Amino acid sequence: MGTLLLLTAGALLVHGYHPFAEDAEIYLPGVEARLHPKLFPVGREFFLSHASLTFFPNAVAFSLRVSHLPMEVGLFLWHVASIFLLLLACWELSGTLFPDTNKARWGGVCLVAALLTIPVAGTALYIMDQYLNPRNLAAFAGIFMVTRTLEKKYLMAFLWLVFAACMHPLMWVFPFSFCVLLLVMDKFDNRWKSTVAANFLSLGTPMAPANSAAYHEAAKRHGFHYIQNWQWYELLGVVAPLVLFWWFKKTARHRQWSMVERVSRAFIVYGTIYLLAAVVVDLPARFEALARLQPLRSLHLLYIVMFVMMGGFIGEFLLRDRVWRWLLLFIPLCTGVFLAQRSLFPASPHVEWPGAAPRNPWEQAFVWIRQNTPVDALFALDPDYMQIPGEDNTGFRCLAERSRLADFGKDNGVVSMFPPLAEEWWAQVQAQTPWQSLIAKDFSQLKSKYGVNWVVLQQPGVAGLDCLYQNGAVKVCRLP
Repeated sequence: MGTLLLLTAGALLVHGYHPFAEDAEIYLPGVEARLHPKLFPVGREFFLSHASLTFFPNAVAFSLRVSHLPMEVGLFLWHVASIFLLLLACWELSGTLFPDTNKARWGGVCLVAALLTIPVAGTALYIMDQYLNPRNLAAFAGIFMVTRTLEKKYLMAFLWLVFAACMHPLMWVFPFSFCVLLLVMDKFDNRWKSTVAANFLSLGTPMAPANSAAYHEAAKRHGFHYIQNWQWYELLGVVAPLVLFWWFKKTARHRQWSMVERVSRAFIVYGTIYLLAAVVVDLPARFEALARLQPLRSLHLLYIVMFVMMGGFIGEFLLRDRVWRWLLLFIPLCTGVFLAQRSLFPASPHVEWPGAAPRNPWEQAFVWIRQNTPVDALFALDPDYMQIPGEDNTGFRCLAERSRLADFGKDNGVVSMFPPLAEEWWAQVQAQTPWQSLIAKDFSQLKSKYGVNWVVLQQPGVAGLDCLYQNGAVKVCRLP
């Protein structure tokens, strides 16, 4: 247990922590709205669509109320706990796969810890994000579910399934389907193929395609939903793991590692089925909306188990008991991951410790807004603000805790999953486009149409506005 705690601390320092980055803009406002119901009087639909399908905001908000911890401290502890529980789940899984060798067990866990933020092919997912979100919680629950199924502890597997389903409305499907596949393959041997494939592909049948122009605009900004848009190296990230599992299966049979052979065989079938499902819902244009099922998110579970196995083989056959070999592998590997993460968030501290003053000028502006503007204020800012160099993908809603008009960055991701929001999203985005050309008169029109009373601008700003806050990158201005 102590070693896993040290690995958790090491993983945090290697991969960093950015509590208000990227998809935190979708998930954290749900927590904040439950803690402070007066927040976000405008635009709630763009985060409550997700929040209504998961118990995540309720659980986090309840823990903060009970503990009386500041929100940033509570989020940090949840995030650290999710890292630890994923590594613990991988430790237990590696013990099931490699019961007679600690070298293989630690090799698997250490490799996962070193690669938490490696991209999962072309899915726009990491094994674990650098901030708290429901996927992180569903990830360790899924690994526990697989391990308990392998151990034939089905009640415990079911409880982990319930936890994962409560945390994320989609990510529980993949470990559950893998566990079902394992049991079907064991029980029916050659008769499983048509039954399982039919069940997997039928997931898309109840959903009608959405054909509106607004929905199409949202969907095309999420090219990773469509396998034909993937680069060759992303497609390699689908096929190469299946080849690896074939090699794992062959080697495990020679070593008489029956569990590794069984799991590898199942993952070859699992990966193939979901790849076929991705092609079915992706290639016909009339099924555009069905791509939001994202069948290749199945790779998330596959990658975790693949790295557990890969680390196990490396530990057993290459690293063994030689400390220098472990250091020779993991020091350069962790250094490379660390540098990659720094390049993603160059204007922010690598670990944004709770309570520390932000160094990023955009975060400084958002914190000023949270502390100095009315709770019912409605903001407008560049719809592509999260892509501005130096902004570091920091979410406005989740950090400033104020309402804003729809953006291109995260709200269109919500629309790609919830098509009824498309028309309103597109109207708001168009009203703010092209942002760089807007003048004071245009902002007055936003106020008349939507009630916008504050704007966030890049320096040097726009003439004729009353700007109450500014720093080297940002101005915060109140509309007259």
